[in-house]
Amino acid sequence: MSDRVPLDLIGIRVELPTNTPILLLKEQMGDRYLPIWINTPEATSIALARDGYTPQRPMTHDLLTQIIEELGAEVQEVVVTELRGGTFFADLVLAVGEDRHTISSRPSDAVSVAVRVDAPLFAERELLEEAGVLISDQTDEDEIEKFREFLDEIDPGDFAAGRDQ
Repeated sequence: MSDRVPLDLIGIRVELPTNTPILLLKEQMGDRYLPIWINTPEATSIALARDGYTPQRPMTHDLLTQIIEELGAEVQEVVVTELRGGTFFADLVLAVGEDRHTISSRPSDAVSVAVRVDAPLFAERELLEEAGVLISDQTDEDEIEKFREFLDEIDPGDFAAGRDQ
């Protein structure tokens, strides 16, 4: 088994002045954070699921979660595995009976599914040592409010192809 570090989802933050969403994960038994730049649709999906919002019609990650469950699989964990060429990679680990299936994924998609089913999050220790950063624990309420306002103002046309990591 790999050397993995349990993570907590801190939430979505916004890098100013570009208003780029950042998925912020923190090691449970330490002070390092793992910031992952993501696209707006995935940031929205994670934030809505974390807030317990249930849309009238399933969003993509809701649909994926329903498919996984309908096929008799269970999301066991998400592992952020590596940073290669500025892009983060993750594994979505599913169990079907006694079988385990590891599916390569963007961290934003895997975390969005994990939030919906309360699956644990991990990072490879080597990745956390390479890409982990120390960040002040102070919450910038203005930054959070700006992101909420940003989400209120977006429309489907804003979801053009981007640079999801």
